Amino acid sequence: MDSFNNDTKDNNSKQVKYYSNGQFSDSSAVNSKADEGSDTSASGEQKDYANSQFRPENTSTPMRKKPFPSWAKALIVIGSIILFIVILGVGCSRFFSNITDAGNNQVNTGFGHDYIGTIYIESTIDEYGTGVYNHQYTLNAIDAMMEDSQNQGMILYINTPGGSVYASDELYFKIKEYQETTGRPVYSSMQSQATSGGYYISAPCDKIIANRNCWTGSIGVTMGNFIDLTEFLDKLGIKTETITSGPNKSMGSSTETMTAEQRAILQALIDESYEQFVEIVAEGRDMSVAEVKKLADGRIYSAQQAVDNGLVDQIGTYSEAVSDMMDSYDLDYCYVEHFTPDYQVDLSSLLGILEKQKGESNLTDADALKALIELNGTFRVSYISNVVK
Repeated sequence: MDSFNNDTKDNNSKQVKYYSNGQFSDSSAVNSKADEGSDTSASGEQKDYANSQFRPENTSTPMRKKPFPSWAKALIVIGSIILFIVILGVGCSRFFSNITDAGNNQVNTGFGHDYIGTIYIESTIDEYGTGVYNHQYTLNAIDAMMEDSQNQGMILYINTPGGSVYASDELYFKIKEYQETTGRPVYSSMQSQATSGGYYISAPCDKIIANRNCWTGSIGVTMGNFIDLTEFLDKLGIKTETITSGPNKSMGSSTETMTAEQRAILQALIDESYEQFVEIVAEGRDMSVAEVKKLADGRIYSAQQAVDNGLVDQIGTYSEAVSDMMDSYDLDYCYVEHFTPDYQVDLSSLLGILEKQKGESNLTDADALKALIELNGTFRVSYISNVVK
């Protein structure tokens, strides 16, 4: 009996110990717990409801994850920075290359269908391409349409106060060339403003349709703003002297009083450009020169006034101009394609804007006077309205 008890005691002391949830459990407890969690169904199937925490396979302590090496973290950070710099550099180089490459002014057609092309003439018309309007691109776009048999017509989307005589006249001749070469219709769709040079290029169009809020007309020529600072400089005790090869070489200078002869010379230039403008309007609108001159004193007309005076055919939006061309020339099957340069400002313009934003309010009186003299240094003969809507 004692032997049996000793054997039983020894067997109990040799039970396997399990560590779980911060405490030890022997195998007998596990078995007892398993028995308590067991049940037999009516069908005789044994079901085990024992808690999994008493199972040996679930009693081990979970292993901690190996920490991420610091050198690997550093590589990831450095790689991310390098990637960001590369992306930023590529983006900037593409941006500035597009701006500088805008000078190529390439125009591609080949749309694969018949179309009406819309040319955008916005902001000041000039030959330098330093603003929103890109002169060379516009000329190239018209050339491209002339050579494209799928082009069936052209609409000028005009929103401009005008511009230089040279650029306006060159664009006028290109529009005439398109008409004479292709025989296709050309419409002028006037937006908020189509004055002076904007009307100059509209005159030869087959139809002029103006937005009801449009300002147009301003048929005339201007040449800068001449400023005579001689009396002002005298009061300041400032003396100036210009060495020239002739008495009229420095005419228009703000430091010299304009003579009657110089005024007559400049007026003759203006009159010649004015007569050219009047003749273009008379031809384009089927009016006499005398009729045009009654209207061409430089004044601005509203859209309705322009219609009443024969300068505009009808009032309507750009969409209505497109519909009118399609209906009038049986072009309902055509698409409408828009011609605009990729970038309409160049790098010099961007730098100029930044320079201007430095703060002109900090100019001294001397700086302002110098800027005024420099501004008055050159003059351009322009088909432009001094009133900008």
